[in-house]
Amino acid sequence: MKNGHKIIIRSSQQYYSAAGFSLVELMVSITIGLIIILALTGVLIGNSTNSKTNERSSELQGNGRFALDHLKREIRHAGYRGNSWAEPNIPTTTITPITNECLTTGAAAGAFVTNIRQGIWGSNNSNPFSANCLAAGRLRGDVLVIRRVGFAPLSGNSTTNMLYFRSSYSVGEVFRGTGAAATVGAPAISGTPQADFVLQEFIYFIGSDDYNATVPALRRITLKGNGEDCNGTTLSAVTMCNEMVISGIEHMHVQYGRLDTASNTRYYAGADIGGSSSDSPTTLTSYAWDDVNSARVWLIARSANIEKGYSNTNSYVMGDLTYGPVSDGFRRQLFTTVVQLRN
Repeated sequence: MKNGHKIIIRSSQQYYSAAGFSLVELMVSITIGLIIILALTGVLIGNSTNSKTNERSSELQGNGRFALDHLKREIRHAGYRGNSWAEPNIPTTTITPITNECLTTGAAAGAFVTNIRQGIWGSNNSNPFSANCLAAGRLRGDVLVIRRVGFAPLSGNSTTNMLYFRSSYSVGEVFRGTGAAATVGAPAISGTPQADFVLQEFIYFIGSDDYNATVPALRRITLKGNGEDCNGTTLSAVTMCNEMVISGIEHMHVQYGRLDTASNTRYYAGADIGGSSSDSPTTLTSYAWDDVNSARVWLIARSANIEKGYSNTNSYVMGDLTYGPVSDGFRRQLFTTVVQLRN
């Protein structure tokens, strides 16, 4: 029994001497664990930062490409007048009133919307409509005007208080809808076949986002009429409606291509081409805008939020215009393209 008792005592002593960590071992283990946690935290923070940067880059590219594709499509079809390429008639029916019409200084009411003969027009880093349709809201950059008619001819009755363009192979004329069937009633024009098309006019500029005034946006003022929506309001009259195209576009510049005496295309800023956006055949001093065959477009897309730790000191060359350095924390990307006019 004594031997057995001694064996039990030895086993107990061996058990207690092998159990647990020493204080030093515990501190070393905690330190190693903290180092691992800190390393993992750093990796997660780095991945989160990279993810946000990638999201902002994707946002820039998505907004910029959408805006550029939209403008390319509209510029390409500028000047389309249905069946006619001839000089349009001066309207023989009443066109006005037009709510918030975009008129340059001294222009008569109706002069802008009836100027369908001028498919494209632009100002150079200025606001020609500050007295009416663009009295507020423009931030910077050019103003681009595009006029055309709808692609499909009217098949049913016209809509009262909508503007249309009656077109034949020999002539065309703007008129206000009366509710009559297509090509029935005034105006009476010569030539066949005849068709009525909805008049479509757009004025593009850089303004602010509808939902966040600190974010820039590509906007346009659109000619609309009875029954159409203008920012949630159903219209009953011919109106120029200010609406957002795409958020995140901070600057726009356009140059216009014309043939020189050697039949080479040269590009000019809007201010270098004579004529106003409200010219008519009786007031024209220059047909220079009729000669525009292409447009070179620059857009700058900007992120919606500042990126912490990032400083943008870049300058962006947009033809004859340089934008920046702005020296802030927003990311930006420059987009450019050349568009050939088809009409």
